[in-house]
Amino acid sequence: MSCDGHRILRKPAWVSVALLVLLAACAALIVRAQQDSTTTFKVETKLVNVFVNVTDKNGAIVGGLNKNDFALFEDGHPQTIALFERQSALPLSITLAIDTSGSVKKDMADEAAAAKRFAHAILRPQDQMSVIEFATYVHVLTPFTNNLSRIDHAIADLHADWATALYDAIIDGSHALGGKQGRKVLVVVSDGDDTVQDMTYGQAEAAALRNEVMIYSLIDVPIAASAGRDTGGEHALITLSEQTGGKYYYVEAHGLDAAFQQVSDDLRTEYLIGYYPQHQEPGTDFHRIGVTIPRAVPGAFEIHHRTGYYTDGQ
Repeated sequence: MSCDGHRILRKPAWVSVALLVLLAACAALIVRAQQDSTTTFKVETKLVNVFVNVTDKNGAIVGGLNKNDFALFEDGHPQTIALFERQSALPLSITLAIDTSGSVKKDMADEAAAAKRFAHAILRPQDQMSVIEFATYVHVLTPFTNNLSRIDHAIADLHADWATALYDAIIDGSHALGGKQGRKVLVVVSDGDDTVQDMTYGQAEAAALRNEVMIYSLIDVPIAASAGRDTGGEHALITLSEQTGGKYYYVEAHGLDAAFQQVSDDLRTEYLIGYYPQHQEPGTDFHRIGVTIPRAVPGAFEIHHRTGYYTDGQ
C-alpha cells in the first residue's frame, strides 16, 4: 500500500507484544532493586567454643555437671549455650615444648623419660603431637604425628644449649597449632627464664589467644631457694596458663610424671561449651568470656577457661 508514491511500513504484531513484555520485565527489576536496597542483611556469627575445666577447693576434678549448671557471658552479656559436651571427642593436637637451656640441663634425662610416657598415655588414634625444644633457638624435633616411634625418637634427640627463647617457643608453637582443628594444647616444660628476649610476654599471650591454644606450664624450679630463681618468669608462665584456660604445676625433683598425669586427667575431663555471640560490643576486637556455676556455693569451685578471643582476624 502506498500514499503519494511512498510505501508505508507496518511493524508486525509480535514485535509490539515483545516490546511490552520487555518493558514490563524492566519495571519489575527496578521495583525489586528498590526493595532489595532497603533489605536488612543478617550477618552469620561463628560458633565460639570454650573448653572448661572445673575443680573443687581441694583441686579435685569435678565431673558430672550438666548444661543447666553453667552460665555463660561475653563482655558481660549473658549468652545462650548452643553446644554442651561433658567429654569432648574432638581431636587433640598437642605441642610438647621442652626447655633445654643451661638452667634446666640437669633435668633433661628425667624430662625426656616422662615426656615419652606422657605421649604414650595421652594420644588416641585421632590425636597428634609435635615436639619442639628451645634454648638459644627453637627447633622442631618432629612435626605433628600420631606415630609414637617418631615421637620417642624426637624426644631422645634433645640437645642442651645455654640461652632460653621461651616466648619465641610459645609464639612458634601457637602459630603451628593455630592451623589444627579441635582442641589445641601447648605443654611447656621450663623454669620460666626467658633470656633471648626477641619476643615479649604480650606477644606470646596474644599468639596463644588468637590461635585458641591452651597452655599448660610444668614449672621446673632448678634451685628452690636461690637468687638465681626467676620468679618473674614463673609468674609469666602461671599467667599465660590462666589466661588461655590451661593450668600450671610446679615440678619437684623427679615429679614430672605426676605433673604430666594431671595434664592428661584435665584434658580427658574438659567440658565443651559453645555459643553464638549475642549483643556483641561494636568496634571491639577482643571479647571477654565469663563462665560461672550460679547454683554453687561461693568458693566451692575453680573454673578454668580462656579469658576471651580476638575477632579482628589478625
